[in-house]
Amino acid sequence: MRIHHINCGTMRSIEDEDGASLPTVCHCLLIETDRDGLVLVDTGLGTADVTMPERTLSQEFVGRAQPVLDLDETALHQIKALGHDPGDVRHIVLTHLDIDHSGGLPDFPDARVHLLDAEQRAGLASTGSHPEDHVRYRPAHWAHQPLWQTYTPSAAGAGEGWFGFDAVRPLAGLDAEIALIPLGGHTAGHSAVAVRDGERWLLHCGDAYYYHHELDPDRPRGHPGMDLLQQIAEVDRPLRMANHARLRELVRLHGKEVTVFGSHDPWELARLRS
Repeated sequence: MRIHHINCGTMRSIEDEDGASLPTVCHCLLIETDRDGLVLVDTGLGTADVTMPERTLSQEFVGRAQPVLDLDETALHQIKALGHDPGDVRHIVLTHLDIDHSGGLPDFPDARVHLLDAEQRAGLASTGSHPEDHVRYRPAHWAHQPLWQTYTPSAAGAGEGWFGFDAVRPLAGLDAEIALIPLGGHTAGHSAVAVRDGERWLLHCGDAYYYHHELDPDRPRGHPGMDLLQQIAEVDRPLRMANHARLRELVRLHGKEVTVFGSHDPWELARLRS
């Protein structure tokens, strides 16, 4: 199995605490498997988002995130650049359905899409209870009627755990060791995605946190701009903050076994690419 860390959507820049500035990213995974074809973890922005943003992206999102909208950054084009057939993407595993995580779904209409049931129901609802729903959930991203495969935490694969977290595994039709780790708070059915990488695990945390210093087990600190965005988007602050604490403990106790990263931190993406 080979894992590629890819950026499927460059967005507005932020500064680190040392004053260094980098554009934020949509950190996705492309996994080449032995038996399951290609697997995507999140999809970032898709080709329709780049070519027809007025139809698929909200004005609020464009103004807030300032996406670059580069076709070469879409998962479809990056897969082609790596010499693969996009039709070989058999599975997509989603942390959640936010606009910058699900935009590539229409580019892979035959892929099975794995996510938590609560997230699919929230995304497909005609109106959501959260004021951000009109920004975050874009029906154009699933108008092609994907092959949904949904899960509930109570069906967490015969009650298996993962480093103290509930885990939904195995995922239907997948032999690769990939698990959904429920991490609510940001959205109704947000989850992390754990991927076995040899002797270690990768944990793609989606939007469970935004900034790498939030998970510093000894001196956690946030980023003013990113903290504000998290607060605007959250649906359950106590749950979100509790999951921050759980992730810090995971890093403290199992940092040599698990590599933890989020969707939008450019410093994490640069480190993992290197």
